[in-house]
Amino acid sequence: MNKLVKFLKKLYQILDTKLITPLSRAIYFLYEKLKDNPIHVEKFLNRPLVLVYISLALAVIVFLLVDSQVITLVETEAEILANEPVNVIYNKENYVVEGLVDHVDIILTGRKSALYLAKQLGEHEVVLDLSDYEASDTPRKVALTYNQTVDNISYKLDPAYVTVVIKKMESEEHNISYELLNENKLNEKFSVSSVSLDQTTVIAKGSKDALNSIATIKALIDLSDKKFTEAITYDLDNLPIVAYDKNGNVLDNVRIVPTTISGSISLSTYKTTVPLVVSTTGELVAGKSISSITINGKTNYSVDIYGEKGEIDNVKSVPVTIDINGKGSGGALTREVSIKKPNGVRSISESDVKVVVTFGDEKQKTLNISNILAVNLASGLTVNRTDENPISVQVKGVQSVIDSVNEENISAYIDLSNYAAGTHEVEIQIENTDPRITYVVTSKVSIVISGT
Repeated sequence: MNKLVKFLKKLYQILDTKLITPLSRAIYFLYEKLKDNPIHVEKFLNRPLVLVYISLALAVIVFLLVDSQVITLVETEAEILANEPVNVIYNKENYVVEGLVDHVDIILTGRKSALYLAKQLGEHEVVLDLSDYEASDTPRKVALTYNQTVDNISYKLDPAYVTVVIKKMESEEHNISYELLNENKLNEKFSVSSVSLDQTTVIAKGSKDALNSIATIKALIDLSDKKFTEAITYDLDNLPIVAYDKNGNVLDNVRIVPTTISGSISLSTYKTTVPLVVSTTGELVAGKSISSITINGKTNYSVDIYGEKGEIDNVKSVPVTIDINGKGSGGALTREVSIKKPNGVRSISESDVKVVVTFGDEKQKTLNISNILAVNLASGLTVNRTDENPISVQVKGVQSVIDSVNEENISAYIDLSNYAAGTHEVEIQIENTDPRITYVVTSKVSIVISGT
């Protein structure tokens, strides 16, 4: 009723502006022209209700003409009702319909007043009625209908037709697993230790082709939930279930029964402590070596790492790198270094540390080593040295550092990953995790590789 009152008020304003006021002015103009006429127009028009009756009569006449569309107050216009929902009618328990549309655009044309009513009063129900159709592999072109509630307007649907294929609904039982979503949003110190679902199978419904395309069905567990604040077991309700094809795409044409399930998830926290190891890039000025390295004031510094036990048990140290290029003669070098998480580590107890490097005069000494390990030898081959002569290794560093190095501290090896059977001269490599020390080996080792 309020909408109707607003419409009538608006119509009255149009009539008053476009008809009554101009007529009153016209009559007044005639009166001015004819007031000296002997037929005494003045007396007639001076009667109190004459102008009112004349205006009312003309308004009624114009209203009837407009209402019967003999004349229009405004030009024909168009309105678009976008994304109107489609009500699809069919037997959802027995059939699957492919090719449906969820929304359509309704294009209305007509007088502005009629369009206004159509927009305000209409329900705009678009219907696709498939209740009289049976299952068939043959595509059918079916028209959509619009429940027009206002006369004197025309409409057009976009799209006006849809081509659908109606198939018989089938069902089959499937095993169900789970999928963890938003793992990066879970507290970094937590890891998922176990997940339990209340049921192991569900019923999938759809066309035969749709069911054949199912690769897996999973219950979705969102780890971004704010309730995951402790390393305990949580009950999970209303877990949504989705079906995927072999490419990992969600199958929208498959219905899962039930649509949600319940379960539980256990969170745990596992940590271990490993040393922080400093490595360097670049070259010091000639004649200088690193005398000491401290991390947050300590020569030996460790951090706590968190993650899955199987992952972080393989992490023996956490590296940080500093650039020492051109340094050594200007006093100590101080750097704030960010710690990057190794693979498999979810969280580290610290994100950055302060590294201080001091320098001293480089000294050197020579050590002879005999124990050289062969690595990466191909399967089915054996290796032997052609002689057992010791190999000379030059050790460089400040005096206090190289004094602590002896033959037993040096881990020497040869990499045979690209060597086949035969006699070879191979470079010796030294495993070095201490940036304060430099090893130089100028000679090679002679070996013979043979098959077993």
